[in-house]
Parts: sequence; structure tokens; C-alpha cells
Amino acid sequence: MIDQVELMRIVERHRQDAVVVPAMRASVGWGEVSNDITRDVPASGAMGKTNSFALGVALAKPEEKVILFDGDGSLLMNLGALVTIANKAPRNLYHFVMDNGVYATTGGQEVPGAQSTDYEEMGKSAGYANSYSFDNLEDFATQAEQILNEDGPSLIHVKTIPNIRYPDERMAGRGGSNRRTPEAIQDLMEEFGLR
Repeated sequence: MIDQVELMRIVERHRQDAVVVPAMRASVGWGEVSNDITRDVPASGAMGKTNSFALGVALAKPEEKVILFDGDGSLLMNLGALVTIANKAPRNLYHFVMDNGVYATTGGQEVPGAQSTDYEEMGKSAGYANSYSFDNLEDFATQAEQILNEDGPSLIHVKTIPNIRYPDERMAGRGGSNRRTPEAIQDLMEEFGLR
């Protein structure tokens, strides 16, 4: 399995001026390595729709590379996007599927088909121009430049180490430091006649 941030560091080296669209948990990793945030369009709240959004960007800007960091859970919520992307055939779209086998954003629940889904084959079957699968960082590093310079659409499946967002982290991101104590919640419920 590959550490997501280490993979992204390699992509950043070959990025040039590509627009990068990271979905959900990929936004966290990409935020650590991006050298040009003016070309980043994080879509962390669009679970399942980032691939469609990235397709729109690729079609609107055909002369610019678009790199999508999708999650396996996100892709599973919008599998029809694979066929749509292949049908529209944007030569400038590089679709990374970060396969960690879980819904990392919601606490690490296993995604359907985590042990049996073949994303590389799905890309081929859908009609992507190129489809790859990696579970070793060195293997990816030796092919990254070539992959990011060929005509797409390209699907790059990467078996990654889960980077799970636990409930406390989700609350911290939503003003968790201001959370009410159980006693304060009980007082509030009584005040509103709910207890």
C-alpha cells in the first residue's frame, strides 16, 4: 500500500500548471504538498460528485491538464461518471482513484466490494484511454511522468493506506472546541422542555 501524501509529492513534481481537484480526504493530503494553491479546486464537501465536477473543468479547459484525486468511496457513489468520462474522452483528465477500502471521511466504514473491486479493469471497460493500478510507490514513481504526459482520459488506481477522519476530528473541524458538555446539553433540553 502507498502513503497518499508520498504519492501526491510525486504527482506535484510532474504537475506543471495542471488544475488539481482533490475530493474529500484527498484535500488534506494535497494541502500538504501543493505548490500552487491558485490552481487547486478542493471539493471536500462533494462526496461522489467530484469526478463529474473535474470532468466539467476538463471539458471547459481542454488545453489545461486536470488532475482528479477521487476516493474509492466517492467513486462508488457515482459509478456512472466512469462511462460519462470515457464517452466525453477528455484527453487532459487524469483520474486518480485513491483506494483505501474505507469511507475515511466518515470514520472508516468498509466500502462495498473493498476486497474484490478492480478499478483498473473498470476504467478499461468503461473506455478510458489508459488505465493503471499501483500498490507500490516506486513502481508509480518510475511511470508518473509518462502517465501525466500521455493523452487521457487516464484512470490511475492507487491502493493507499487509510487516513481516517475520526469523530473527534470531524467535530473539531466544526467548532469542536466550543462543544457543549453533557451537563450543558441536559440543561438546554430542560430549558426547551425536552426532558
